[in-house]
Amino acid sequence: MIRFIAHYGIHFIVPIVIAVYFYKENKFWSAVILLSAIVIDIDHFLATPLFDPNRCSINFHPLHSYWAIGLYSLMFMYKKTRIFGLALLLHILADIVDCLFILRTT
Repeated sequence: MIRFIAHYGIHFIVPIVIAVYFYKENKFWSAVILLSAIVIDIDHFLATPLFDPNRCSINFHPLHSYWAIGLYSLMFMYKKTRIFGLALLLHILADIVDCLFILRTT
């Protein structure tokens, strides 16, 4: 249960909190952008089985690879793409937290 709350809390609650506190002028659209990072999970459709609760996404799926994370970090460094990079890095953080729970239970 804690794993579920931590993982999905970072995916859905943390972006809303960030939008409200750090993007006050554009709360709504900032929240939409930050929440939309969930679309990188589309790469899970390339995996067999599609869903495995004991699989760590980091460096397993293409959009969760170290190269992709490097690109998301670069996006975060530039003002014009910062919010998109932040959104993607938050998504990766949620998946890292999930991986830590997997490692802890194995």
